[in-house]
Amino acid sequence: MSMYITCLDLEGVLVPEIWIAFAEASGIPELKRTTRDEPDYDKLMKWRIGVLKEHGLGLKEIQDTIAKIEPMEGAKEFLDELRSLCQVVIISDTFTQFAAPLMKKLGMPSIFCNSLEVAPNGEITGFKMRCEQSKLTTVKALQSIGFETIASGDSFNDLGMIQASKAGFLFRSTEQIKKDYPQFPAFESYDELLTAIKEVIAE
Repeated sequence: MSMYITCLDLEGVLVPEIWIAFAEASGIPELKRTTRDEPDYDKLMKWRIGVLKEHGLGLKEIQDTIAKIEPMEGAKEFLDELRSLCQVVIISDTFTQFAAPLMKKLGMPSIFCNSLEVAPNGEITGFKMRCEQSKLTTVKALQSIGFETIASGDSFNDLGMIQASKAGFLFRSTEQIKKDYPQFPAFESYDELLTAIKEVIAE
């Protein structure tokens, strides 16, 4: 095993966007806004919690939608092969209450994410971030204990960890992000991403 840890974003990379799936299931189109549209995650989450409250929706309704979400096609196979080459950790701004069922479907990879504050009646009242700028902070922490990191994600909030890593790749990102960050190779398929990671590890 190499001293590499590959750090992957979750939503948009391995599983579909949870909030988009929930927006469709609940018929509340404004919940389709993600970190691709609003880079300020704190602002985005407070706004989402407000929308849920307004519609009387709580954790159970979101978890019912999540139960029906399947990982993207080929995601589990990609993860299995990648985990045979190096350590892998998923670093996500999602919440343990959302991610847990999806981790089962992906073969229980390690995930670092945040947690929701939920009232006894199931109302989502707030959220607790694990740390400031969680993706970048985590990558720097892994580097501080002797690991080289490789990072990949699709969104604004992935750019910090991609920039700070020995190698960083955009995966199924937006045209705008690809245009603004031409220095990062951008891939659309798991095979391309796996090949690029293998090349870094083999160096």
